[in-house]
Amino acid sequence: MSQLALVIDLNVCVGCHACVTNCKEWNTSGSAGALSDDNPYGKDPSGTFFNRVQTYEIGEFPKTETLHFPKSCLHCEDPPCVPVCPTGASYKREEDGIVLVDYDKCIGCRYCSWACPYGAREIDEHQKVMKKCTLCVDRIYDESLPERERKPACVLACPTSARLFGDVHDPDSEVSVAIREQGGYQLMPEWGTKPSNHYLPRRKNHVSYHKDELERADNPLKKEDYQVDASEPSLDDVTSW
Repeated sequence: MSQLALVIDLNVCVGCHACVTNCKEWNTSGSAGALSDDNPYGKDPSGTFFNRVQTYEIGEFPKTETLHFPKSCLHCEDPPCVPVCPTGASYKREEDGIVLVDYDKCIGCRYCSWACPYGAREIDEHQKVMKKCTLCVDRIYDESLPERERKPACVLACPTSARLFGDVHDPDSEVSVAIREQGGYQLMPEWGTKPSNHYLPRRKNHVSYHKDELERADNPLKKEDYQVDASEPSLDDVTSW
């Protein structure tokens, strides 16, 4: 049995969120129906996404690094979300290993989201059903598309080719070679879910800094010994962006 999956290279992901936006653009008009966006520009935005990018800072100043970590459903080989579903809405396909949700059977009980140790499922507050990454199953088998475009939307959108797609059970596939040769690993393997998606680790960078490099040589405030009058309104106070 084949097992389709994503391999994400953390060394080249720049956190641009192109995968997030392209995923949502494709899937909001697909079988999942509209993916909600509530109050997107307000104080408390919320919505339904199949893919998210989390960003972390590592280390202490000045030796710090930024890590961008894309995360979606990992299409586990032993998915804990499937057996807990009381209606059989969550299921794993035999032919390609993709884990899906039958929206006609889903009752929005959230058992699957509680069972998933990766937090990969989200409830659509408008349709009251659970939604998750489908690996763009409606796209990868669409013969009306050129073969080069039969890939998940997130893979096609990535400007740095940080996302690979293929059969991890095929030892000669691009994803299997990348995992084998670049030390690809599963997320939280101790849970025994056997995630199909893998990550390629960041390569350790050794960067040395001199003290004078941490200060701007062209800093106008320092160059002219300029003092800021805190009582005066700032540009943000008087300008409408």
